[in-house]
Amino acid sequence: MTSRTEAAAVGPDRPARPPLVRELLLVTGLFLVYKLGRQLAADHTGEAFRNAHHVWDLERAFHLPGEGSVQSLLLHGDTLVHVANAYYATVHFPATAGLLIWLYLRRPAHYIWTRRVLAGVTAAALVLHLTFPLAPPRMLAEAGLIDTARVFGPSVYGPPKTDHLSNQFAAMPSLHFGWALMVAIALIVATTSRLRWLWLLHPLLTLLVIVGTANHYWLDAVAATALLGLALAVIPLPHRPVATAAGRSRRTSVPAEQNALVGAAR
Repeated sequence: MTSRTEAAAVGPDRPARPPLVRELLLVTGLFLVYKLGRQLAADHTGEAFRNAHHVWDLERAFHLPGEGSVQSLLLHGDTLVHVANAYYATVHFPATAGLLIWLYLRRPAHYIWTRRVLAGVTAAALVLHLTFPLAPPRMLAEAGLIDTARVFGPSVYGPPKTDHLSNQFAAMPSLHFGWALMVAIALIVATTSRLRWLWLLHPLLTLLVIVGTANHYWLDAVAATALLGLALAVIPLPHRPVATAAGRSRRTSVPAEQNALVGAAR
């Protein structure tokens, strides 16, 4: 006979992991669709620069701090700007992939929730990239900023006219920031350590990096936060309590063996 502990282990608090091959194919497919979709807006140069001027003027109208104030801090020394460029180039995908792998192995329910949120945010971002192409501030002469990656390295982008692997006019929203914020939120929700709130340093550092390297405007991060907030509002947390019509209890799935044990104890 299965013990109460063993029955609980397969209950709603410890759901089975989704099939690994299916998840790999799903995540890879979503990534490829997103990359291909971004290319559809890659040649909208004129519109991208018109939108860049609008965003720049809107930020000034809102009296947001200039992106140059952050970049000037990075340019105090070669080391700091190199670290910022390396952070931008190397942390984004590995951090997100590392989170998903850890959640898949240790928190399957949180993995499914996180994957759905990231997919929702990325899909919404793709729509915005297609409908609102935006040149980053490093391309906008009015901003007076330099392309720190091109000047100091390392850089993940080539010249816009010859770079066929990325869409450099997909600045809004900033998925660098949106994904980083979701990494922090997922780890805070999935863990119990009192120090887990320190994960918020990751999106904070990411924000300073994307702005300081002139790859994004402040409003790119605002847009990413709004999309993430919408996704979090629509996609419920794992095991979210759901009241019945009579308000008697929350709806959870109970294994058949556990039901048998409960009935035998009556």
